Amino acid sequence: MATVYKIHPDNPQPNRIEEIKRELQNGALILYPTDTVYAIGCDITVKSAVQRVRHIKRLSNDKPLTFLCPSLSNISAYATVSDPAYRIIRHLIPGPYTFILPATKLVPKLVMDPKRKTTGIRVPDNRVCLKLLEALGNPIISTSAHVPTEEEREEYMGKAELFDLVENFVDVIVDTDKEPGYLVSTILDLTGDYPEVVREGQGWDKVSGFVVGL
Repeated sequence: MATVYKIHPDNPQPNRIEEIKRELQNGALILYPTDTVYAIGCDITVKSAVQRVRHIKRLSNDKPLTFLCPSLSNISAYATVSDPAYRIIRHLIPGPYTFILPATKLVPKLVMDPKRKTTGIRVPDNRVCLKLLEALGNPIISTSAHVPTEEEREEYMGKAELFDLVENFVDVIVDTDKEPGYLVSTILDLTGDYPEVVREGQGWDKVSGFVVGL
C-alpha cells in the first residue's frame, strides 16, 4: 500500500519534498498532481521504475513517455531546441503544454520515441512539481493517471476514488487536498519547420492566439 504525503499546494513543506525525493531516487512510483491531471511518475534515470510505469499503463516500448523539466535551460539538456521552438516554449512555460522535440543522448531509450528519436517534455505550472524537480535534480516521468473521455465527464473520478484505484500500484501518493483536474495538456510538435498541433487541450486558446499557422 502506498505512503500518502500531505503537502501544501502553494508552500510545499521542504522536509516532505526531501522524503519524496529519496523515495524517487530509490525507484518509487508516485501519484502526484500537476497543473493538468493527476499523473503517475518516477525518476527518469531509474530504469526499473520506468518499466513499472509502462507496465501499469500497459504501454509498449514503442510508445514514448512524457517527462517534466523545471525550466527552459533544463529542456535544452534533454532536447535539441531550434530558435523558433525556443521562442514558442519561452512564451508558454510554465503551463499546460507538452512539447515534442528531438531527444538528446540524456533521454533514456526506454522513454523516447524509438523511431523518431523524439521526446515529450513539459514545464508544469505547479509548485509541488517544480519543488520536486528542483530537489531531485532529474526529470520526472509524467503520464496521466486517469483521463476521462468526453462521454465519461459526468462520471469523473474524484480524488478519493483515484487514490483507492492506484494505491496498490504506486509507492507514494502526493495529496494536496485538491481534486484532480480532467483537462489534458495541449501537445505541440516542434520537430519540423513549423509547429504542429498534435492535441488541443488545456491552454489551447493561448496557443492559437500567437502561433502563426495554427
